[in-house]
Amino acid sequence: MHPENEKTQNIIFFDGVCLLCHASVRFIIKNDPKAHFSFASLQTDFAKKILMKRGIDPVQLDTLFLLENDQIFSQSTAVLKIASHLQFPWSLLRFFGVLPVALRDHLYRWIAKNRYQWWGRLPTCTIPDPVEKNRFLT
Repeated sequence: MHPENEKTQNIIFFDGVCLLCHASVRFIIKNDPKAHFSFASLQTDFAKKILMKRGIDPVQLDTLFLLENDQIFSQSTAVLKIASHLQFPWSLLRFFGVLPVALRDHLYRWIAKNRYQWWGRLPTCTIPDPVEKNRFLT
């Protein structure tokens, strides 16, 4: 699916072969009953086009990105903004925003650097469940 206007979308761009990222997307879907978010693997042409248009290296797979209200957020800020839209109690994670960004992003980068070693990776991007397929942009 290609959105008519990505400015109206709340899109999470994630590493489609990362098992931690895959589990995170499943978690977000489960805890996003209002379907606030759509998803796009960083490996898709769609994601590359949107990110390049905003001056972001499209092969940068070590972070997730959130496009919300025509702004791009990354690393811990993206995670906290995503959490703020999830159902209770997960929405409370947004309060970690009081911590310094440098500290939050340091922890984020440490996890990102080790994610394949700790959780593993898929040989290719997975195909979404037919029920949730409409939330994935390609």
